[in-house]
Amino acid sequence: MWDYTEKVKEHFFNPRNAGPLEGANASGDVGSIQCGDALRLMLKVEPETEIILDASFQTFGCGSAIASSSALTEIIKGMTLDEALKVSNQNIADFLDGLPPEKMHCSVMGREALQAAIANYRGEEWVDDHEEGELICKCYAIDSALIESVVRENKLTTLEQVTHYTKAGGACASCHEKIEGVLEKILASQCEAPAISKPAIDAVAPLAAGEKPKLTNIQRMRKIEEIIESVRPMLQRDHGDIEIVDIVGKNIYVNLKGACMGCALEAATLGSIQQKLFEELGEYVRLLPASQLEMAR
Repeated sequence: MWDYTEKVKEHFFNPRNAGPLEGANASGDVGSIQCGDALRLMLKVEPETEIILDASFQTFGCGSAIASSSALTEIIKGMTLDEALKVSNQNIADFLDGLPPEKMHCSVMGREALQAAIANYRGEEWVDDHEEGELICKCYAIDSALIESVVRENKLTTLEQVTHYTKAGGACASCHEKIEGVLEKILASQCEAPAISKPAIDAVAPLAAGEKPKLTNIQRMRKIEEIIESVRPMLQRDHGDIEIVDIVGKNIYVNLKGACMGCALEAATLGSIQQKLFEELGEYVRLLPASQLEMAR
C-alpha cells in the first residue's frame, strides 16, 4: 500500500469543493478517462479584481487525484489569477504534507488544470507548452516537452521519478530508452561547465566551487567500481547482489543477483544506484541490465 499522510486521507475521504460550481465563469479540463485520470477545475472569478472567489472540481482518478484536486481548490481561493499561476505541483503536494512518489503526477495534473482554467477565463486558448513535442509514451500520450518541463521544475534525475510525476513509462515500458534520452540531454546541459580560456603552459586553472576534477578513463572506471562496491553490502543484507558486466560510454551494464534478480523493485533499485553514480561522478550515466548489452551492440 502507498504511504499516505493523514492530510491526504482527510482530503480523500472528505474532499473540499467537489462537484459543479454555481456561477462559475472559468473551467479547465486536463487528462482523459481513457488514460486513467481526468480533472475539471471550475473557478468563480471577480472580474474587477481577478480574485478567485470560489473553486470546485470534478475528477476521475485515484485517491491522490481527489486529494490533490481538493487541496488545489483550498490553496487558490482568495488568490488573484496571477498569484494562482505561481502555484506549483510541489505546492499542492506540500499542502497535503507530501504525496507518495508514485502519485506525484496527480499534483502535476492539478497545476495544468489551473493553467487551463485561467486561460479559459481570459479568453485565451490554453497551450500546455508540450503540444509540439515528440510523442514519447503512447500509452499515456505523454510527449517530450511535458517530460522536459516536469524534469526541470522538479529537478528529477531518474526514469523512475519521471514515471512518478508524469506516468510516462508506467505501462508497457517500451519508451524507457526515449525517456532516458530526454533525461540525459537535460542533465548533461546542467553538468556543462562554463568555457574558460586555455591556461598558460605552467599555470593550473583552479576548479570552480563544487566542480569535480575531470577523471581519466581508468580513474572513471575505478570510481564506478568503488560506487558499486559501496552499495553491495546493502543489497547483500537483503540476500541480493550486483556486479558490473561492462561500461560502454555513459551506459553501465550490470547483473543483479540473488533476491534482487527479477524483484518487483528491480527498477527502483537500479534507479537509486544510478542516482548515486550521477551525484558522485558529476555526469549523467545510465545503469542498465546486462540483458540489454547484446541489443546495444
